[in-house]
Amino acid sequence: MTKICCHVSIAGGIDNAPRRAFALNSETFQCFSRSPQGGPPPKLTEKIVKSFWAEMKKYNLDRFYIHAPYYTNFASDDEKTRKNSIRIAREELERGTVIGAKYVIIHIGSAKESDKETAVKKAGQSVKEILDGYDGDCELLLENSAGAGNIIGSAFEEIAVIMSAASSPKLGGICFDTCHAFASGYKINRETFREFDKIIGLQKIKFLHVNDSMVELGKRRDRHDHIGAGKIGRKSFETLSKIKEFKKVDWVTETKHDKVENDIKILKKIRDEKK
Repeated sequence: MTKICCHVSIAGGIDNAPRRAFALNSETFQCFSRSPQGGPPPKLTEKIVKSFWAEMKKYNLDRFYIHAPYYTNFASDDEKTRKNSIRIAREELERGTVIGAKYVIIHIGSAKESDKETAVKKAGQSVKEILDGYDGDCELLLENSAGAGNIIGSAFEEIAVIMSAASSPKLGGICFDTCHAFASGYKINRETFREFDKIIGLQKIKFLHVNDSMVELGKRRDRHDHIGAGKIGRKSFETLSKIKEFKKVDWVTETKHDKVENDIKILKKIRDEKK
């Protein structure tokens, strides 16, 4: 069954994350494994891993997800930036394997000075390089973008090209963000998911970022809002619960913690409503 969760902090150590998730009534959680601002990652020693899973067991949690840092750019014109991004993503997959994460989620990046077609090809090559020779248990998910500026990965067709280029069983699929899709001009309705199914396949969506949007359809700005409080609206989120493929994946809300517990409550109600 779908589990409803949120993103939690790892301040003081990743083994603090399960307790924070439990305190918010989150049924699983997403977190960083390192600072999203940069710097070397904290070591995942045997002691930390044991402590982490002791906390997971204590709070009856059986899986979790890692979001890679936001500063990577797999489509960069700068080869040093691109290679460094590949290194960080590979490290996150290996760290995910060590600590038992299900997936690592990455943002694809920006074209900047390049044309989008070239940037998409670079991103596909980068994802292929991330996964070349990798044999860990944690898998990679590509997240669709809001499409601001020259950021790629907002159009379903772009994501399909990148996935095809990567061509690896360790590319688990897609993390679909509702706010990002809405910002890119896709309504959160059955028609959009039929289009996604034709281009990529709904079975490729392995995780949902369920966020409302502060801005209108197609404005290409990534501004998360609380569930039902934004321009997407609660009825659109009810659509998610009626799509059979989405009954098999977990939903995470990435809203501000002032009301995230209420967002979790709303999403649980939507999930549990009899159809």
